Order: sequence, then C-alpha cells, then structure tokens
Amino acid sequence: MALFFFFIFGFCTGHGLLESPPKVRLVRGPHRCEGRVEVERNGEWGTVCDDGWNMKDVQVVCRELGCGAAKGTPSGNLYKPLADAKQKIFIQEVECNGTEDELSKCDQVEDVYDCSHSEDAGAICEKSPPKVRLVEGPHHCEGRVEVERNGKWGTVCDDGWNMKDVQVVCRELGCGAAKGMPSGNLYKPLADEQQKIFIREVNCNGTEDELSKCDQLKDVYDCSHRKDAGAICEIPETVRLVGGPGRCKGRLEVKHQEQWGTVCKTGWNLSAAKVVCRQLGCGKATLIKRCCNKDTQGHGLIWLSNVSCSGREGYLPYCLSGLEGNNNCTHDEDTWVECEDPFKLRLVNGDTSCSGRLEVLHKGIWGSVCDDGWGIKEEQVVCQQLGCGKPIFVPAKARRKFVPGDGRIWLDDVHCKGQERSLEQCQHRSWGYHDCNHKEDVVVFCLGTAERSYPASEVSGGLEELPGIRGQGQQPGGDTLHPRGDTPHPRSGAVAERSFPTSEKSSLTFDVWPDSIRA
Repeated sequence: MALFFFFIFGFCTGHGLLESPPKVRLVRGPHRCEGRVEVERNGEWGTVCDDGWNMKDVQVVCRELGCGAAKGTPSGNLYKPLADAKQKIFIQEVECNGTEDELSKCDQVEDVYDCSHSEDAGAICEKSPPKVRLVEGPHHCEGRVEVERNGKWGTVCDDGWNMKDVQVVCRELGCGAAKGMPSGNLYKPLADEQQKIFIREVNCNGTEDELSKCDQLKDVYDCSHRKDAGAICEIPETVRLVGGPGRCKGRLEVKHQEQWGTVCKTGWNLSAAKVVCRQLGCGKATLIKRCCNKDTQGHGLIWLSNVSCSGREGYLPYCLSGLEGNNNCTHDEDTWVECEDPFKLRLVNGDTSCSGRLEVLHKGIWGSVCDDGWGIKEEQVVCQQLGCGKPIFVPAKARRKFVPGDGRIWLDDVHCKGQERSLEQCQHRSWGYHDCNHKEDVVVFCLGTAERSYPASEVSGGLEELPGIRGQGQQPGGDTLHPRGDTPHPRSGAVAERSFPTSEKSSLTFDVWPDSIRA
C-alpha cells in the first residue's frame, strides 16, 4: 500500500518525476542555448566530434533543449575553458534529418578513435523567452510571480514557496541572487480575479535552471490570489553606458565572465539600443553612433559584435550576437548609445500624491501636460503608473480650482489605449511642441490612496520631492507597508508616499468614472 501511494504521489507532483532530463547540454556558452555540445551516457558527460556536424543536427539539439531556432554550428573549442583532456568524446558522424526530438535518435557512430577535443562540436540556438516573470514590481527582478502555459500567464500559490524556489526564478530570469519571498499581493494592482492560479506546492532543490523543472502541483483548487507568491532578486549589472554626461548616455559596455568589454558597431541598430535603454531603466533610445574619440573610446576586450534584436527583448542577453570575444573589430568601432532620461511623472498641489496637476520630467526640468485630446484612458495610465488605483470623475469646475503651472509645457495630444504601463508608451507630439497655454494644464484625480510605499517619482523612475503633499505613507499602527517587508527610513521633505491614512485622503469625494464615459 505504501508503494502504491508513493507512485500516486510521484504522478501528481512530478514534472521532475514524469520527465527525464535531456541527454544533451550546451556548456561554457553565454546561456543554456549556446555552447559546446555534450551528451550523457550512464551518468557521464562526453563531447561530440564535429565530423559531419551540420545545421540539421543543431536543430535537433535546440528542440531537445526547448530552445528556439538553430542559428549556428561554431567550433566547440571557442567556448572556454576547453574540455578537459581526460573527458571522453562519445559520438561522431552524427546524421539527423532535422525532425527528431532527441539527438540520440539520430544516426551516429559511437566508436570514436580519430577525433580530438580540437574538433568538439558547438551549437547556437535562439534563447527562448523564460516561462516565468515578475510583475508589478519596481523592476524586472522583483514582483509577483507568474508562469506561462499555452500562451497565458497565471500566478503561483505560495503554499510551500521558499528561497530555493526564488533562487530558480532569479536564475531563469537572468537576475542576481535571491533576496526575498514576499507575498505577491504586496504588488499592486493585484491579480485580476479571473486570472488563473496555475501551480502550487512548488518544490525546487535550488539548482534547476527553470521553474518548470521543479516538482509542482498543477491541480490548484484551494488557493486564492491572496496567497500569490512573490520574489525579490538582485538586479545584475551586465550592461552600462560609460564616458557620457550621465548614466543614460555613453559608450556601451557589457559584462561577461566578470569582465567588462565594449560592443562593436557592426550590425548595431536602433532596435538593439531600445533594449539597452529599457534594461537600464532609461527613457527612449534617441541616438546610436560609432564611438569614439581618443578620450572616450574603450580599452581591452571587445565582447560583442553583430548584435541582432527585435527591440522587444527585456534585456540584451536575449538578443542574438556573435560569439563573445570572437570578432575583428577595433575600439574605433565601439558603440555609443544615447537614451532619454528616465520617464518620471507626478501630481502636484493636491491633497494627496494621487490628485493634482500632472507634471512630467524631461531634460531635468518639470513641465505640464496640455489637455488637448486628454480623457479617461490617459488618466487610467497615469493613476496606474503612480499606484493610485482608478481615475475619479471630477467636474470641470473642481479641476479649475488648481493653480495653473508655469514654465514648460512638455506634452500635447497624448493618446493612450488604457493598457500602457507608462504614459511614455502613449502616442504624443514631440517633446515641447504644443499649441496650449497653462489654463489647459491636465489635472488628474485618482481613487486610491496609493498603497505601495514607493514614492510616486520612485515608482516612475527616480526619487523627487513633491510639494503640497500630506502624510508620510503610514498604515494604522505607524508602520509603512513595503514589499520587502522592512520599514523605509524617514526622508526629509514632503515625499509622496504610496499609502496614506484614511483621515488624510482628499476631502473631495467624487464617483469613479461611470461606465458610459469609460466606454
């Protein structure tokens, strides 16, 4: 009977028990989908001789590993350190038709007698996007955990969730060390009630490279979104811009094998620059050019060339490129990238940080937004970006009570779909182009007392002092709620915090935008 229950338990819990791991792997590459090819036999790993090795063979390797399309058949000895002289070469003359799901199903010769490690095979596959993500956090390495299944994203129940599970999430996302496992419902807005909870009882040993390889239950029936799992990982510094006037402009450098090196301009374009700017938390990419003069060009290693990005990648390692360090470039061809400064916005002169005249920061100067074309969808984006819930319908008379701004009017004719995470993603005229005066400044009222403890401008990319704000974000009892579970140190000045006592909400009371207007 005990044996019967053992097998039943294994069947229910077992991604890790139902599926055997691949018998092939790629080692010493920049990620698990590129490197020197090794195959497993009786618990021992050996290399593959590249006699007869071609793209059809690589296609099968990529498929078996769950990677993307096959991209190359480099020599395996380009990946350092080289294979140990004592490591065996298991197979040669591999001949696949390209449709097999495992390399072991291809024709191959296992009696290797005339091949050395200088002929080890290599493979380059597209790195498939991770099947896990962290949402609603301050950056891509912190937030509520979601996993992907058949093109849909669902949450993870925190029953059994621990730091070993977070370690795997951090590794799969290419983030740094695991730092915490907060409740996922600290990250606002909360998961929609209609969103499914895909897995629970996750049980990782901490060494897996993907969360899907950990034991887990997919039959979730007794968990709610109040128990959604969260994760905090360190942000790894793998990309930087140096030699410029700020952190968002300069010569591009990437970190590989704990060393910084430059990126060759060959193949570089605006799509790749967009990825860099996004990874650095800067604004839009505005300029790419060949670098540099003698004062600003790099020295030492040139890590990358022929970088190819779609522009939608979350960070640079997901783009295709030539082999690290394998190029014919000089430092005269170093890449220079310029991004706009981080996009920041704030609501000023209101009773809370969730109401007031809208201002955006550009080139270090705060300016207002003209109300031409402004409506409910635009206000939805602003309220969500500030963590302030839904917009409130406020009569024009109440809005006119706000003192108009002065100085710059930065944006006009802003048009949003309503789902954007930042006002920056909405269409608008070029910065500073408008036909408005300050009597047309946008005023926004949001329903919530912002529940996160991040300052408004910190959520939007930085930390700024805001005038005319009451309260310091305390929960009843005096503690400020914070996703990391600690209490931030008090800051000097009036800083718009992400939560306010009920007594300090705005004295204005209006309904949420009615459905007729929302449509």
